[in-house]
Amino acid sequence: MSSFLPVPNPVAFTVGGFNIMWYGIMVVLGMLTALCLGYFRAPKYGLSQDRMLDVFILVIITGVICARLYYVIFEWDMYKGNLLSIIDIRSGGLAIHGGVIGGVAALIIACKKFWKEDFWRWLDLIAPGLIIAQAIGRWGNYFNSEAHGGPTDLPWAIECDGQLVHPTFLYESIWCLLVGLFLLWFVKKGKQSFDSQIFLLYMILYSVERIAVEQLRTDSLMIGPFKQAQIFSFVMILAAIIIWYMRKDVGVAYKKEAEAKASAAAEPAAEAFSEPAAESVSEPAAEPVEAASIDPAEEPAEASETQAKEED
Repeated sequence: MSSFLPVPNPVAFTVGGFNIMWYGIMVVLGMLTALCLGYFRAPKYGLSQDRMLDVFILVIITGVICARLYYVIFEWDMYKGNLLSIIDIRSGGLAIHGGVIGGVAALIIACKKFWKEDFWRWLDLIAPGLIIAQAIGRWGNYFNSEAHGGPTDLPWAIECDGQLVHPTFLYESIWCLLVGLFLLWFVKKGKQSFDSQIFLLYMILYSVERIAVEQLRTDSLMIGPFKQAQIFSFVMILAAIIIWYMRKDVGVAYKKEAEAKASAAAEPAAEAFSEPAAESVSEPAAEPVEAASIDPAEEPAEASETQAKEED
C-alpha cells in the first residue's frame, strides 16, 4: 500500500505546551492571500484600500463565526455534550458555505447601511481571493485527515485510517486555484461586462465542482438522506443564473462607464502631446521674417543715399 502523500502530523509545532495546528496555519495563510489580492487590486475597481482592510476584518470575523455555527448545527450530536468544544476550531469544523453566507450578508449590510457603497463591486473584488483562499485552506483538511473520499486504488490515493482513499481535498484545492486564476485573467483582459459578474461566476464554477466532489466524500454534512453541500450548491447555481439574467442589462451602462473613463484618461495625454508641437512651429517662423525685413533691406538703401549726396 503506497500513499500519494505522506500521512501527515496535524501538529505543526508546540509553544509552551500549546499545540499549533497545521489546519489553523493553512486557514490563516489563505486569509492573508485573499487580503493581499483584494488590497492591491482595490484601485482597479475604484475602491479604497483602507476600506478593504475594514472589509477584511468584517468578513473574516463574521465568516469564521458563521462557518463554525453552520458546521455545529449539522453536527449537533457531537457538541451538545460539551458546549465549550464549539469554540475550539483548531482541529477543523468550519463549513465554507456557512462562511460565505455570513461574510456576504455582513458585507451587504455594511455597504447599504453604513458605507453607502456598491456591495456588488466589493464582491467582485474579493471573489478571486476568496476562492484561492479556499484552495489553500483545503490543505488544512489534509493535515487533519478529513474531507476525504471513499476507498480507491488510483495512483494519487492517500492513506487515511489505514486505507487508500480519494484525496477529495486535493481535487477541490486544484479546482479552486484554477477558478481563482481564471477570474483574475477574466478581469485583467477586460472581459467583465457588469458589476456582480465575477462573484456570480465564482458561485457557479465553485458549486459545479462541489456537487461533483461531494459525491465522493464520506464525511459530508447531511440533511436527511441528502448531502447539504450539494443542495446548497444547486441553490447557489440557480440563484446566480437568476441574478445574472436580472442584471444583464447593467452591462450596457457598465461598458459606457468604462469607455467614459478611458476617454477621460486619454484627453490629458492628447493635450500634452499637441501643445509642444504648436509652440515648435510658430516661434522659429517669426525670427527669420523679422531679420530679413529690417537689416538686409535698410542697409543698402542708406548706403546708396550717402553715395548720391557725395557725388552732388
